[in-house]
Amino acid sequence: MRIFLDTANVDEIRRLAATGVIDGVTTNPTLLAQQGGDPLAVLKEICTIVQGDVSAEVVATQHEEMIAEARRLAALDPHIVVKIPMTAEGLRSIRVLSREGIRVNTTLIFTPIQALLAAKAGAYIVSPFVGRLDDIAHRGMQVIRQTVAIFRNYQVKTQVLVASIRHPLHVLEAARLGADIATMPTKVFEQLLKHPLTDIGLERFLKDWQSAGYGRIL
Repeated sequence: MRIFLDTANVDEIRRLAATGVIDGVTTNPTLLAQQGGDPLAVLKEICTIVQGDVSAEVVATQHEEMIAEARRLAALDPHIVVKIPMTAEGLRSIRVLSREGIRVNTTLIFTPIQALLAAKAGAYIVSPFVGRLDDIAHRGMQVIRQTVAIFRNYQVKTQVLVASIRHPLHVLEAARLGADIATMPTKVFEQLLKHPLTDIGLERFLKDWQSAGYGRIL
């Protein structure tokens, strides 16, 4: 499973990309607006850091405007994947863009059938939002389970990205269900790295080494 960061904070991306396990980044208008400055410049800088898929979302809602914005975003860098919302106008745009070779991440998906429709239109990635479904007392990961099963039934090549991740258990379930990608806030990624027994074990090993009179290994 590929791991993406869901942020537009360049400093955070640079710091966590140094771990060597970050495969891409997803952004949206909210995340880019929080950073301020020129959003296109921010996207280009992110592309130089991760060297993987970087999702950038259109803000238009009508077909022709979506197409124009998508083309501009895609021209920024080869790593850009254009995010298009799951609407009727969005599906029309996905069909056109996919035929032009522009990769599309269909966003704001909340049902397996929406995911299937986006895949049929030519989406490169579909992004079901699990956390937002959990927020309204629906089982978000059930949508992932059903989408993955449907895509396997018909050998659909579109990748399933688990979005709106709230905590490490969402990441675990995404991996167990066979999702292609999980995108998460930096806080959740940092939680994946930590376990109290890891900290205790490291402290004990170092204490025993120092008690034996040893120093650094050079």
